[in-house]
Amino acid sequence: MNVLIIGSGGRENAIAWKISQSKLLTKLYCAPGNPGTSKVAQNLQINITDFHKIKELVLQHKIELVVVGPEEPLVNGLRDFFLADEQLRDVLFVGPCSKGARLEGSKDFAKEFMVKYNIPTAAYSTFGPDQYPQAIEFMKSLEAPYVIKADGLAAGKGVVIADSLDQASSDLKLILDGKFGKAGNKVVIEEFLHGIEMSLFVLTDGKNHMVLPEAKDYKRIGDGDKGPNTGGMGAVSPVPFANDEFMHKVEQNIVLPTLKGLRQEDIDYRGFLFIGLMNCNGNPYVIEYNVRMGDPETEAVMPRIKSDLLSHLIASAKGELNKETLEKDPSTALTVMLVSGGYPGEYSKGHPIEIDRQMDKKIVFHAGTTIRDGSLVTSGGRVIAITQLGSSIDECQRNIYQDVTKIRFKGMNYRKDIGNDIKE
Repeated sequence: MNVLIIGSGGRENAIAWKISQSKLLTKLYCAPGNPGTSKVAQNLQINITDFHKIKELVLQHKIELVVVGPEEPLVNGLRDFFLADEQLRDVLFVGPCSKGARLEGSKDFAKEFMVKYNIPTAAYSTFGPDQYPQAIEFMKSLEAPYVIKADGLAAGKGVVIADSLDQASSDLKLILDGKFGKAGNKVVIEEFLHGIEMSLFVLTDGKNHMVLPEAKDYKRIGDGDKGPNTGGMGAVSPVPFANDEFMHKVEQNIVLPTLKGLRQEDIDYRGFLFIGLMNCNGNPYVIEYNVRMGDPETEAVMPRIKSDLLSHLIASAKGELNKETLEKDPSTALTVMLVSGGYPGEYSKGHPIEIDRQMDKKIVFHAGTTIRDGSLVTSGGRVIAITQLGSSIDECQRNIYQDVTKIRFKGMNYRKDIGNDIKE
């Protein structure tokens, strides 16, 4: 089977790495991909928002399955575009239609959905640009800290957690004044949930589903969970507190009601569903939905899938996921993200990257890299993810932090405490 993965980050590199191991694969393409995906696939240069160019590539390369990595093409209706085109209608597609993608495209829609279908989540209210005074009054009814979310897509950075009402008021004004562009035209303000976060990944065909290995990611830039939020500084899978009792609650109170709600909304959802969870004293609450795999969690999840991911994806697209059986590697996977100096604020690009040859046998995923004048250089805030499999978090940490020293670029930064908070 000829497969096209759309996207260019570490998530897409990890998905490509896993699909490339399938015996069902004939030819793998990534559009636009990156230097990491080029090791397992053929990269095709493209703007992922150019649907007509995507159609050209699909027809030219006889693509039989499309897997969408990032959220933007899904929110903008790429699956709808395929379904409406006679030449593309029969191409298998992993990813929801635009109506389903609103679960990520609009925080307000997602919260309304959760309330409607009795899915546990934090209390909230939504405010527009002319409702600043009302938003302040609502925050006064809450206890600090305060959670403020841009309603629309903000590249994973549209959430602010303020420790005081003064700081929250200032942050709210910045968002409504355009800090996150159009994404902040509306804001969702939530009560702060106290607990431990976890990322759950579900693959569904609209009727059936399988729960992929769970993970915990680390959003803050600094050790000890300090500093501003990022797109993610690392991840661990499995999550020790996600025991059978907790996961039963997740399945019964969150996964099944979510999928039932999608069906009742007449949404034929085929693809990945990311559910950001908070464990509050043993009870799961939904923080957010994403309509694709998370990043950097994917870099920790993919190495723990022992069964054929491509077979699962085909079944998801065909509506035959009930025929599939997921096999998980019991090992621990730990991922550390190497980022540019200054990230998530201003940072420079184009710095040469040195990778020792010993890393050829390690699990390394490219996120923000490119080739310039024949050399590998930085091209983004999150540059490279390293993943280590082992018998415990301790073992993974010992090995991975040795490997970190074998990759070098100017200003390189990384967290040194990934996994510390959930060691058993």
